[in-house]
Amino acid sequence: MASRRGLFSTAGILFFIAPFLWTRESSGSISFASYYNDHMVLQKAPKSNIIWGYATTVGSTVSVTLSGKPPVTTRVVEGPMAGKATWKVQLSPESDPGPFEISVESNDGNAKIVDVLFGDVWLCSGQSNMQFTLPQVLNAGQEMVDSYNYPDIRVFTVDLKTSDQEEYDLLSVLEHWSVPSNATVGYEPWQYFSAVCWLYGKYLYQHLKYPIGLISSTWGGTPIEAWSSKDVIAKCGGDGIHDEVGKIPDHDLREINVDVSTNQLWNAMIHPLLNLTIYGAIWYQGEANAGEPDKYKCYFPAMIDDWRSKFHDGTMSQTDPQFPFGFVQLAPWRNDPTITTGFPDLRWAQTADVGYVPNAQMPNVFMAVAIDLPDFDSPYGGIHPRDKQDVAERLVLSSLPIAYNVSAGKYQGPFPTAFYIDTGYDTLEIEYDKSSSVLDVRSMDGFEVCCSKNNQSQCNPVDSKWNSVPIVKHDEYTVTLSYKNQCPNMYIVGLRYAWRESPCDFKNCAVYSMENSLPAPPYILIGLIG
Repeated sequence: MASRRGLFSTAGILFFIAPFLWTRESSGSISFASYYNDHMVLQKAPKSNIIWGYATTVGSTVSVTLSGKPPVTTRVVEGPMAGKATWKVQLSPESDPGPFEISVESNDGNAKIVDVLFGDVWLCSGQSNMQFTLPQVLNAGQEMVDSYNYPDIRVFTVDLKTSDQEEYDLLSVLEHWSVPSNATVGYEPWQYFSAVCWLYGKYLYQHLKYPIGLISSTWGGTPIEAWSSKDVIAKCGGDGIHDEVGKIPDHDLREINVDVSTNQLWNAMIHPLLNLTIYGAIWYQGEANAGEPDKYKCYFPAMIDDWRSKFHDGTMSQTDPQFPFGFVQLAPWRNDPTITTGFPDLRWAQTADVGYVPNAQMPNVFMAVAIDLPDFDSPYGGIHPRDKQDVAERLVLSSLPIAYNVSAGKYQGPFPTAFYIDTGYDTLEIEYDKSSSVLDVRSMDGFEVCCSKNNQSQCNPVDSKWNSVPIVKHDEYTVTLSYKNQCPNMYIVGLRYAWRESPCDFKNCAVYSMENSLPAPPYILIGLIG
């Protein structure tokens, strides 16, 4: 087997000189499907992988060989696409990272791909903050130079396409599987490669030390309905019509021409990938749905379940039916402390109105909280913060226990677990994580209470008056709020934290974990507190 180091360094030079250079050698009329080409990553053992492609002669025998392994044979059949005959095999699980060559032979000709690695394959999807590319981030030049140090990470970008029907192969590929270089991870803004996806893979590789395959399938300005199958829409009792498109500017330099009343991005940009065994997925989306949190509360968990089920079925049960799924809770947007609807409601809906993940409705899900990472001066609009490094680091930290069963200490910010009212002093003490997390309190504001003279009253999250209350005392495990000036001798029937579109300055919200510097997520509690 060829030296991996020599092969990778050569590939890196080739890709720097010619960013669009990719090969998939073939002769005759046999070929691989669109997402199999040189430099790709397949999912490592104990999982196996499906390899498929096209041929001409129905009934003819096709032999597929992974270098050094016995061949696997199959026959050409009429495919699901009209007028196209296909072949498909399932390889045996492979634990050797490679590189390997995969060759295909038949009476219709032969084809091969080289420099194939085995590792973990992650799918990255969402709208513009996931599409946001590495040349656009802070310290972009340094990041792109550093990419040469990670030849075992490979990247692939799906082209922006729509379809009225579920496609079985990609209609177009923007970037075929590539070795990291200045050109392949830093081509042009909004083209490739996704910054969050790349940085997540890079930081994950630093822990795992084996190959990582990253697939970016993103489109700015798109709502969750566009990425969901008809089964998701039906499960949530919706019609798939998204009413908020265009109300939030995406500043992604693209025309938003997706028919959001259909499932067009699911059809064209996710469904074709269902034969690929993946390890997990990460998601950064929600801005386009900020006006419809109640819908999102159903759509998001349903979409996760649907993707899991369909990838499991599409890979002949090789993709885990509960594969790890991570997401980024929406970052700030505008420098206006008075905005309390839209993003705050959507962030809550991203957790199925629980406040944290995993939870009963969202098992094996992890998240990165980004409420404290504003970038109001971003040249791409404040809705697109350039600090994607912190986002990716937080995603990786939260993914390790969920996706890899790696003990990494606390993997999320503090969350309240108990409340104590002192009616004599009109104070509310909040205990976090059952006194298991040492708090880092960085500011004294961010908390609001809803008050009532009647302990049976209900606080309306929208119409009721919310009163800002300061932290007056804190220790290792608790913060104490005083409401004596706002609600003297009254009952607290609602509590919320960081309930703003942009709740704080950069990394200066009120409550963090001392252990890992992760911020406490936003939350809202309705009912008698304490």
